Amino acid sequence: MNLITANMKWIMLVSGALTCTMLYAAVAPQAALRSTFGDSMEGPLAEIVVRNWGVLIALVGVMLIYGAYHLPSRFLVLTVAGLSKLAFIGLVLTYGRQYLGHQVGLAISIDLVMVVIFIVHLLGIRRGQAVT
Repeated sequence: MNLITANMKWIMLVSGALTCTMLYAAVAPQAALRSTFGDSMEGPLAEIVVRNWGVLIALVGVMLIYGAYHLPSRFLVLTVAGLSKLAFIGLVLTYGRQYLGHQVGLAISIDLVMVVIFIVHLLGIRRGQAVT
């Protein structure tokens, strides 16, 4: 736990940068869907929803990067990012198991590792460990 707490700034920076890569969905929604899920959705509504999804995920990444430097916001940032990632994992496992063989399987694995690290860090904060 001390190793995670001691390196949380760098963990958040890497996690934030990886999460920001989903801005790709806002720029090229069909390509992002195909690379992530191996499938696509067509039509103007899909363009809006997927672009918005990409922006929202990227904003979580930006929050992680911000929280890496701004200690007072770190608890909130890690909580929101963790819940967002858990929601995505839950949705894929509930409704999208057929896509796990595509890039989304790797994405939820990485997100799960991030969530576990965030939880370990947050528990360390509650127990009074130093935050760096």
